[in-house]
Amino acid sequence: MTEAPAPPAAGAEGQVTALYQAHAAGLVRLAMLMLGDQSLAEDVVQDAFLGLYRRWDSLRDHALAVSYVRSSVLNGCRGVLRKRSRRIPPGLLEPDAESAEARVLLGEEHREVLRALRRLPHRQREAVVLRYCLGLQEVQVAAAMGVTRGTVKSATFRGIAALAKILTEDQ
Repeated sequence: MTEAPAPPAAGAEGQVTALYQAHAAGLVRLAMLMLGDQSLAEDVVQDAFLGLYRRWDSLRDHALAVSYVRSSVLNGCRGVLRKRSRRIPPGLLEPDAESAEARVLLGEEHREVLRALRRLPHRQREAVVLRYCLGLQEVQVAAAMGVTRGTVKSATFRGIAALAKILTEDQ
């Protein structure tokens, strides 16, 4: 006799757990690109899912939960970056030393692109990461950033142009 698959978990805990299992890795990558620190990225994502769990019953449309968490992760990253920029002069901000595991996973070219991404202004970095690293449509990026579609287009265009200039200057 074969076992029937378990029914989907009901309630906030089961649904948020299912969302976490499906989306946490991608959101940690997003936060990692924004912050350049794996442990901070994981903390921001955990906080976002905790916030989702706390507010689950007040969400009007549970189908938008992933968008809610993504926006929460971006807001968490912004908060971390604000705190970081208050403590350390912006000219001294360099990414933390990478762990041995990260060094193995990321080739030199990837590290160069990440360094260049971190040099972009926050809004341009967010737009480029959401649009090209996560593959979101302009409308989705605008919703996640809380700006208009035109702002997304402008920030993305300027971000890509700045990345190209940074990467060619570094060679």
